[in-house]
Amino acid sequence: MKKILFPLIALVVLAGCSGGADEKKKVDFTVQQNGKQVTLKADVDPSVGAVDYKWVMGKKLDTIQGPEANYTYAEGGYYDVELLAIDACGNLHTDKQEVAADPGLDRKIDRGFQPVTNFIESIVFVSFSFPGLEENVPIVLVILIFGALFFTIYFRFINFRRFRLAIDIVRGKYSDPNESGEVSHFQALTAALSGTVGLGNIAGVAIAVGAGGPGATFWMILAGLLGMSSKFVECTLGVKYREVDEDGRVYGGPMYYLRKGFTGMKMIVGGKETNFSGIGKTLAAIFAVAAIGGSFGGGNMFQVNQAFSQFAAMPFMEGTYVGENGWVFGAIMAVLVGIVIIGGIRSIAKVTDKIVPFMCGVYVLAALVVLGANFSAIPAAFGAIFEGAFTGEAVTGGVIGVLIQGFRRAAFSNEAGIGSASIAHSAVKTNNPASEGLVALLEPFIDTVVVCTMTALVIVITGKYTMASDDGIAITSAAFQETISWFPYLLVVAVILFAFSTMITWSYYGMQAWAYLFGRSKRMEYVYKAIFCIMVIIGAASSLGAVIGFSDAMIFSMLFPNIIGLIFLLPVVKNELNDYLGKIKSGEIKTVDLSKKHK
Repeated sequence: MKKILFPLIALVVLAGCSGGADEKKKVDFTVQQNGKQVTLKADVDPSVGAVDYKWVMGKKLDTIQGPEANYTYAEGGYYDVELLAIDACGNLHTDKQEVAADPGLDRKIDRGFQPVTNFIESIVFVSFSFPGLEENVPIVLVILIFGALFFTIYFRFINFRRFRLAIDIVRGKYSDPNESGEVSHFQALTAALSGTVGLGNIAGVAIAVGAGGPGATFWMILAGLLGMSSKFVECTLGVKYREVDEDGRVYGGPMYYLRKGFTGMKMIVGGKETNFSGIGKTLAAIFAVAAIGGSFGGGNMFQVNQAFSQFAAMPFMEGTYVGENGWVFGAIMAVLVGIVIIGGIRSIAKVTDKIVPFMCGVYVLAALVVLGANFSAIPAAFGAIFEGAFTGEAVTGGVIGVLIQGFRRAAFSNEAGIGSASIAHSAVKTNNPASEGLVALLEPFIDTVVVCTMTALVIVITGKYTMASDDGIAITSAAFQETISWFPYLLVVAVILFAFSTMITWSYYGMQAWAYLFGRSKRMEYVYKAIFCIMVIIGAASSLGAVIGFSDAMIFSMLFPNIIGLIFLLPVVKNELNDYLGKIKSGEIKTVDLSKKHK
């Protein structure tokens, strides 16, 4: 009898379970929130007959058993929570919801801004696939590199041929203090450098070498050398088309050479004469809008946010009020920034011509100490760099992958071709635009060829590029710490000072673009500067990923109108260069005896 009964019971059970999970949703759950603590209750259709409940809480993917769950998130934010209900037959029924666990104002802004960011980034950072590469190649990167190569060839390798002349101009050999402008050649150079030398040189290089291997360093150096020509072109135009008001204040940059340079330019299209004036004004407006957006985000909030992150991570800051409240750090930085930027480019230049040389000097000196301590490893490091550049032993895929990593870091670090630096260089004291263009070509050399390469060498020699981390600052810090045990403290100071100098320079870039769009009145100037200082506090207290992504897209969207202007106005730059060199050769520009000048 038992032999017959047991199979019948089994068949009945199997028949009841044969349907599997019902397609109709029979599982739901309710959420009760109190700050970062959430209480979840399962609401399951009785027909399911659930016997087991599991909650996957997101973030750390913690799993909780039972029909109810109480969970406290360490950080506020938005998290996906999934309920898994298993019935007696082993069928799985699920429900997934998003839980807002005390997200805070910054995360709400971040979330609301995300669709805008995604749209802008999809346009600016459009990319294409390349055989053998795991990641796509951004079009913006291709334009920057090929533009730099074109300018280098057009001006017959001016980045090498006129390098010595550029140094002489910075030293003041051909300077006349009575020429129009606001700052010296040296001050204009350091002001522009302060906008590019910073976190990219410390963190970005480590990420590039980590992803592309030591060979990425070679292509980074090459891209920096080519970028020198782009800086020459855009900064020559910046001085050429600048405007000086009755108080001697200078207004310049791509906004002005796009509008004024295209005025009167005509072309026959379809048998009709087309005036480019309207096109120039449109390009100038697009550039100005992008520059303002970039100044608030990448030139401000991102900088102070990263500076605070490094400061708060110091052992002596753990558990302190300032270490746990970024707005306090931001408020202090905002006051310091406000004090400097209230005085305009003259005040900014007086600060940057001290901070930039000092910090670059200290950073390079630290790198030399590490390289000196590992002197015997230097030949092998250079061997790895050259071998890696052409063999392509990188995680990103072959030689092209290594090349892309190196070019990307150089282009995104020195911003050659973006047009931002021409705003600072426009304020120089000179009546010869090409003179400042030549000075500007030193900028990518210092930023990329010197500072970035020093960082890369230290990382390669110490072998820290193999660290399994996407935190570039942590990799760089670990590399230097191999030789200099107290370097992490120096690095915090460097990050804060580099961030500070970048912020005050980008405030000037944004202010110039703001004045172009809204007028040059004192009222409008103070409105911009007030907003900029408020953004410093918000940036330190927030983690606005979407806003920063939007800002980066805005910065690189400056490339498109700028590169169009550079190509169309190349004959103007060539005439200015020939005119300047002719004046030096004829003796019209007097040479200053530097030995007497510095006595």
